[in-house]
Amino acid sequence: MDSTRDLLIALARRHAFADLGALTPVAEIAEVCEFGHRLLSLDAEDFAAEARVVPADLRRRARACHMPQTPREQPRGALESLRPAYGLLLEVIAVRWHRRELSPMIAAVHIASEYLPLLAFEPQLGHAGDPARWPEGLSAPGSRFGVIGDRECDHTKSEQSATNRTLRVSLEPGEGWRAYFDRQHSQVAGAMGVCVSTCRNPCTAMDWIGPEPRADLQTRARTALAFAETPLVRLRHAAPVGHGFGVPSPEEVLDAWERSRAALDKNTIGSAALKEDGFPLPGLPSLFSAVAGAHIEPSTLIDGVSEHVVTLLERL
Repeated sequence: MDSTRDLLIALARRHAFADLGALTPVAEIAEVCEFGHRLLSLDAEDFAAEARVVPADLRRRARACHMPQTPREQPRGALESLRPAYGLLLEVIAVRWHRRELSPMIAAVHIASEYLPLLAFEPQLGHAGDPARWPEGLSAPGSRFGVIGDRECDHTKSEQSATNRTLRVSLEPGEGWRAYFDRQHSQVAGAMGVCVSTCRNPCTAMDWIGPEPRADLQTRARTALAFAETPLVRLRHAAPVGHGFGVPSPEEVLDAWERSRAALDKNTIGSAALKEDGFPLPGLPSLFSAVAGAHIEPSTLIDGVSEHVVTLLERL
């Protein structure tokens, strides 16, 4: 019994929740493992799923990263603030790195890159890009935001479609709301970044932000867009990653990150990536913090689940 328990504890400490959940005969432990596996898999739709055997503090912290499944669901979770979600993303990236699960690690980096412009916008919006709370200024007279087919707008056709949808999706039923988040919300994030930082034909869409905070946001949003084009993020798009033929080696990941850091070192925000902050990809938490205009560090949510599972196992 002791050797079996020691094996299960070792799995818990390695965050091997799927394996542990399949091996344990205890229903309570299996349920906690399912909760941990959802976190590690970044299954943000189900972070708020009932898991009464999980300590309330862990459930509360997970709900802060949850994506609401209806327009009126409360609390708003990751639409209220993306900072807890980015803390979880950093923790997932670190766990995947230490487990040498590099394909899912790069996938987590890719997710972080898609929503990074909204993290930059959060101080101005007062939320994290909640379609039910967009400022009226986005649709002010003279704004091209969400206008489909406007050739003066720098948005791509898919971005124009996404921005048009985001202005009315809060009135749709839950099915439409969920479909929007599955397919279009990340495009809205990129479109917002373009509006404030790289648009060649600015309209009035960003005039609701004052000149001084807008200048600061412009730098943070431009860095967010630049991060999406770095060699590290491009590993997700370049074969064979994500296509079933192989994954990059740790050396290739670190090399891509070093080249990414050099590419980002164009302003005070991007240069934050050069900090040696002890993270497996050094400087990544510092970069996210600089883009957010707020301190962001890896969460301890997954570790908390692991320690709770160990406590339950030790009682056996």
